[in-house]
Amino acid sequence: MPEELNPFKIAQKQLDIAAKIMNLDPSAHTILRNPLRTLEVSIPVKMDDGSTKVFTGFRVQYNDARGPTKGGIRFHPAETIDTVKALAAWMTWKCAVVGIPYGGSKGGVICDPHTLSIDELERLSRGYIRAIAQFIGPEKDIPAPDVYTNPQIMAWMMDEFSRIKQYNVPGVITGKPVIVGGSEGRWNATAMGTLYAIQEATRKLGINLKGARAVVQGYGNAGAFAATLLKGAGAKIIAVSDSKGGIVSERGFDPHAALSQKEKTGSVIGLHETEKITNEDLLELECDILVPCAIENVITEKNADRVKTKIIAEAANGPTTPGADKILHKKGVFVIPDFLCNSGGVTVSYFEWVQNVTGYYWSSEEVYDKLNKIMVGAFNDVYDAHKREDVDMRTAAYIVAVKKVADAMKTRGWY
Repeated sequence: MPEELNPFKIAQKQLDIAAKIMNLDPSAHTILRNPLRTLEVSIPVKMDDGSTKVFTGFRVQYNDARGPTKGGIRFHPAETIDTVKALAAWMTWKCAVVGIPYGGSKGGVICDPHTLSIDELERLSRGYIRAIAQFIGPEKDIPAPDVYTNPQIMAWMMDEFSRIKQYNVPGVITGKPVIVGGSEGRWNATAMGTLYAIQEATRKLGINLKGARAVVQGYGNAGAFAATLLKGAGAKIIAVSDSKGGIVSERGFDPHAALSQKEKTGSVIGLHETEKITNEDLLELECDILVPCAIENVITEKNADRVKTKIIAEAANGPTTPGADKILHKKGVFVIPDFLCNSGGVTVSYFEWVQNVTGYYWSSEEVYDKLNKIMVGAFNDVYDAHKREDVDMRTAAYIVAVKKVADAMKTRGWY
């Protein structure tokens, strides 16, 4: 992987930019440039054909100065330790920027879950938890779903941890099905938080969300929900894409129909009265709101100058490189940075953990109301720093988040 596209190098560079502007204490800066703990595990799994395959897994606990660490688990064939480190760093800033009492972590297993049977997937999920069990827990580190993991996998993982402890521990994992301690509103929380952030951005910029043209890159859970919620708020969805390509129609189309097309055929491509488009071209469509919901590094120095949108709402983690950030800022594109924009998921995960610990559960209306207040407050904290320091929104988000983590480390006597 080229160094300029290495996610962890990017995360460090983003931190360095903010540290310089805020005159961060060098000791705090040194601590925050690297994770506190990095774990690599081997997971033997008995396959359906009787053979045993050994999978490699990771868990990175980046910083716990503000509380137990929190972060998802990814099952992906191209998973790397540097990707996990970067995501753990971004989780640290994400929890800090919205003010929830967690540090950041992330986990991953190198595998292609699409090639595994349901039984193999369960054995892998339980094996991963057995491998990291002594390092996680409701007061230590609380995993959650991420790329190619889901509520069922979280239920298996919670059950395995509970078997090890010999008592029920729902608070060890969030993103579970409601029937085993999950929270109402959790499964679309990332998209809902993204919508709240977009609504605040359009208010600040004087853009009418009703009739605004929106493009969504990536049509998994977050992307499909984001498109549906944006349409519900009055926006016109003119293009969406998945890993196989995208569709576009200037007239707009129903995001539910696009999701049905994907469920039937495996891709959104072919939806009635839409034209096929590549993911690369989709990012360069003229629109009001561009929502990247897929993988890292899709907006780079190579294509940033051709991006023609007013707002980029980063529902994905790390979709924009530092070089692209400079170009976009110069062009006047308003970027809602990932660890602010997509923090709805971890915020409602926090709500789930609180409900698990207290044994008192909330309605979806209560969850959305609390999420809205937190997202609006966090957005305005970052926006104020953006104006005060005359920096782009990503740097402003870092300034807000890093100060909270550095202050916690200072107060605890870490430096």
